[in-house]
Amino acid sequence: MSSTLRPDGPRPDGAAAVEAYATSDAAAPTADVVPSSAAPATTTPPTTTPPLGQALVEAADGPFHVLRERLRREVLTADLLRDPTLDLAAAREWTTRQTRRFADSGCASIGYPHQYGGTGDASDLPVCFGMLGYADLSFDIKVGVQFGLFAGSILTLGGPWHRETYLRDALAMRLPGAFAMTELGHGSDVQHVETTIRYLPATEEYEIDSPTPTATKAYIGNAARDARMAVVFGRLLAGGTDHGVHAVLVPIRDEAGTPLPGVTIGDHGHKGGLLGVDNGTLRFDHVRVPRRLLLDRFGGVTAYGRYRSPIENRNARFFTMVGTLVRGRISVGGSAAAATRRSIALAARYALRRRQFPVPGGESDVLLLDYLTHQRRLLPRIAEAYAYGFAQNELLGQLRRWDGLESPDVGVERELETRAAALKAAQTRWAVDTVQAMREACGGAGFMTENVLTQIRQDVDVFVTFEGDNTVLQQLVAKELLVGYRAAWGDLDLLGMARVAARTLGEAVLERTAAQPLIARLVARAQVRDEEGLPLERGWQVVMFEDRERHILESLAHRAREAARARPEEAFAALNALAPHMLAAARAHTDRLVLEAFIAGIDATQDGRAALLLDRLCDLYVMSTLEADRGWFLEHHRITPTRSKEISARVDALCGELRPYVADLVEGFGIPEVLLDAPMVRD
Repeated sequence: MSSTLRPDGPRPDGAAAVEAYATSDAAAPTADVVPSSAAPATTTPPTTTPPLGQALVEAADGPFHVLRERLRREVLTADLLRDPTLDLAAAREWTTRQTRRFADSGCASIGYPHQYGGTGDASDLPVCFGMLGYADLSFDIKVGVQFGLFAGSILTLGGPWHRETYLRDALAMRLPGAFAMTELGHGSDVQHVETTIRYLPATEEYEIDSPTPTATKAYIGNAARDARMAVVFGRLLAGGTDHGVHAVLVPIRDEAGTPLPGVTIGDHGHKGGLLGVDNGTLRFDHVRVPRRLLLDRFGGVTAYGRYRSPIENRNARFFTMVGTLVRGRISVGGSAAAATRRSIALAARYALRRRQFPVPGGESDVLLLDYLTHQRRLLPRIAEAYAYGFAQNELLGQLRRWDGLESPDVGVERELETRAAALKAAQTRWAVDTVQAMREACGGAGFMTENVLTQIRQDVDVFVTFEGDNTVLQQLVAKELLVGYRAAWGDLDLLGMARVAARTLGEAVLERTAAQPLIARLVARAQVRDEEGLPLERGWQVVMFEDRERHILESLAHRAREAARARPEEAFAALNALAPHMLAAARAHTDRLVLEAFIAGIDATQDGRAALLLDRLCDLYVMSTLEADRGWFLEHHRITPTRSKEISARVDALCGELRPYVADLVEGFGIPEVLLDAPMVRD
């Protein structure tokens, strides 16, 4: 792209710059430029500039544009608009029918190895599930359970025999399945589930049992109605030893749909959303299955009862096993963000049509979107939508690189899992808050079922707690940051480690981002001006985000060191008191990752108009984020009260500059028109 549009180059002021740039020579995509020596000028085809909305779609899709366009054409059709008035039974039937249709299309194998009809790229699967979030979320989750969790477990936890025996049937939905991990007594604490998988050497079988009421598998998708087999997680007992959590394939129904002996199936019935997903419970009363049904890629038992595993350490084995399922967590964040973009697009289109109160001295009423208060409702959310989209793309790229490694790399895997946890928590929390804000922004129309927003709100609610409770995930992120620093600084105590890390945080962390060279240039050029002017240099913005993360981590490390000195009877209280601080560290870390991904996304954008508009949108993302947490920046003397006021004024100004481009910006989400049909936005 042109150097005048690089994030570290000059940045013109005012929305009018977009139109001015569009008429300049630099507006043409660089890929279309033909050197004069390549062909006579008369044979060079004229450069065509795509509409701004389409250019934004290509920029936001990034390296996954081809696959996402395929899904828009082949999958995201009007057939995926479920009638919200369907009762529970009808909603489930509709969802199952659409899931079978998806399997019949061949798209269910996207992301699987070529021999199973797939694309061979692990990142394609969460790309697909994320795109389905633009449609009905019951359908999206049903697809995720069947083709992501159930079939994915066979692929990643099983061996060649499991894959050859069951995977094709699972991907064709000839074998409907469930993923039975969560128990009534153990949700996030998977490592201590109570279900047992006991090996019986006399018959070469495993016996699966739910020894207590709290061992009941709960909230299991596909369990109440459709599943014929389940991947069941439990503690593997063999030779008198507990070998930790493993997974086993357990048939739960016969072909007629009748529960098999020893299997008790419950139905959760009507829920607060996702009515099309048949969630249920599973209990096992000494159910026996053949030895080969254990998914034994990371550990199994010989016919004589001897346990073998390529990973000797029990904890390492557990985390390696669950780490292979990271695509599910990535998919949940992407799906929630997609549904949220749909809600923003509907609210924005409504705001471009709905008028309220007359213009003083005029004859017509004022458009909702011309009110600054309404712009502040919508435009920061649009900026966040693009920010999270670029961050998701970077996470998907990281998944692709991890999957392509010839040999396991624990460091790369843990980094991937940490980033997946951070973005899942951030995107799903943003989803719940934003969908509610969009519902309110549409007034009474937004409360009407026919206008979709209430259905999205109901369905997206549970995303903050499944595939990992957000609070637990954020604590995991903070813990991994501290563990990473301890590993980096060896025998230093936690406080000393953090102090040294504070001096090198930029270099140590920025090496892990796709935009590292660019970020380094930006930080080097950052200039902190006096109070007379608000610094809009991108480098200053990165420094502000990085400095907040550095300070929070250093102070957390200090408190953690003090907590470690507590007497045994005080240990829980001491560590428990750190939890809010850990959440703050995770949020600060995530905000920086998202900003860096946004900067990298702009840098990769080929269309000049789109790049300039995204540049302005990134400013709004930064300023609104700083405004939301300005209490911290004021308390820690990173900004003055005067500058705090300037930040709010800049948010107002950016909303005004971007207001003429709202239609283009929501078109840039790439949501098919058939999925944006609602009475409140029709002519």
